[in-house]
Amino acid sequence: MKIVIIGAGPAGITAAYELMKKHKGYEVTVIEETDRIGGISQTVKYNGNRMDIGGHRFFSKSKRVTDWWYEIMSPQGAPSIDDKLLGREKEYDPNGKDPEKYDDVMLKRHRVSRIYYKNKFFDYPVTMKPETIKNMGFVTTMGAGCSYMASVIHKRQETSLENFYINRFGKKLYSMFFEGYTEKVWGRHPSQISADWGSQRVKGLSIRAVISDMFRKMTGNGKAVETSLIEEFYYPKFGPGQLWETALEQAVKAGAKVKMNCRVVKINMKGKTATGVTYIEKGREKHINADAVLSTMPVRELVPAIEDSAPADIAAAAKGLPYRDFITVGLLVDRLCLKNNTDIPNFNGLVPDCWIYVQDASVKLGRIQIFNNWSPYMVEDFKNKVWIGLEYFCNEGDEMWTSPDDKFIKFAASELEKIGVIRAEDIIDSHMERIKKAYPAYFDTYDRIEDIKKYLDSFNNLFCMGRNGQHRYNNMDHSMLTAFETVDELTGSKSGVYSKDKIWNVNAEKDYHEEKK
Repeated sequence: MKIVIIGAGPAGITAAYELMKKHKGYEVTVIEETDRIGGISQTVKYNGNRMDIGGHRFFSKSKRVTDWWYEIMSPQGAPSIDDKLLGREKEYDPNGKDPEKYDDVMLKRHRVSRIYYKNKFFDYPVTMKPETIKNMGFVTTMGAGCSYMASVIHKRQETSLENFYINRFGKKLYSMFFEGYTEKVWGRHPSQISADWGSQRVKGLSIRAVISDMFRKMTGNGKAVETSLIEEFYYPKFGPGQLWETALEQAVKAGAKVKMNCRVVKINMKGKTATGVTYIEKGREKHINADAVLSTMPVRELVPAIEDSAPADIAAAAKGLPYRDFITVGLLVDRLCLKNNTDIPNFNGLVPDCWIYVQDASVKLGRIQIFNNWSPYMVEDFKNKVWIGLEYFCNEGDEMWTSPDDKFIKFAASELEKIGVIRAEDIIDSHMERIKKAYPAYFDTYDRIEDIKKYLDSFNNLFCMGRNGQHRYNNMDHSMLTAFETVDELTGSKSGVYSKDKIWNVNAEKDYHEEKK
């Protein structure tokens, strides 16, 4: 069978690897629009330093996913990550030992992500620690407690993300830690965003879950913890792109073909069967035949590309699907002005955070990544320099997106200086990256997504995978699972009639199926 995979992100590369390495009789061609692989999970290399676009924790409750990670990163065929990786992992000593002495591919990381609000740090997710109460103040804490109790007694109908959050945290904490930041990320007030986003991303997180987790730690109860509350994860020493570069390299060695800088413009059809794709390569239109097409291209672009024109209402719904675009500014600095006032040791006194969520409404900055803390191998001179990423959320074509690089970098640096994180004179180097359609959004015509899915499923051998391929805000492991399910269906069907239910059901339930025992 000839298989065409559109997109070389996590889902596309996973599918290519699975087909070429674990099955026989498949010709696989991966067509990627850009000159990079990995999608939003790519690692950008710049002047000896590496940038993780968006930040990626390697944690999953799926053993199939974790085994796959270990299979790729340890190709000698070592036992499962659950059995052996914990025992063989070494983490660099923050008190002075050089990490270059270790050659492990994956590093075990301690998760530290905090909220920077009114020049104070709060745990993320919000905890009930004494420090939290101290930072909030007695009056605010009491108000938050009363607000939460009110939300327990009077549940709101979850017709929006706003109501979703209030039901779980109360109106006071929602207004402090969720309302403004959510609007900054999405460009819409939470009252205008579907509660589906919370169901798929926040899942079981709530004040009740936070308190339960606190007592679980105190009592030593081994009950499974909510994904948002995990404290440890794995990370490739050279960033997430290392995984995808390795996986695609192995797929190519097994016979897969990859076409870079090629944009798919048409899914060729004969009735309800895809027969191949048309793509643009170096300005010329080319065609490739296929027995099945696996698409990770944005749904908004896929529907009009299908040769069999969609009904007018479906075409309009697909055209209206919204996305949020993304800008990262990398700054190499001598030091941060932030002091490590935690009991968590870190190299050279650097704050231990992987991410810092910026709640300050006076700046457009959404989040800060400290790449030194993801992996010391991400920073060429990790002992003496700090390499950070400033994350901005925008829309393609708006003022931020179209701003010249040098102007925007200067603006980003000034925002960071304004909130007391750096001094402008400490900046040594900088770099800027723009990522289109980084986040599928849950408003506008999103309420028609089920109709769009039904239309796409009417084409028997067209499969939709991954974050943009399903217009679902999936984590990296969820995108991989859509690829696993696609390959299972493709290779397991004896009749040639395919069901897409398991593929669409990944991360679709309000209680994600992998959180169940």
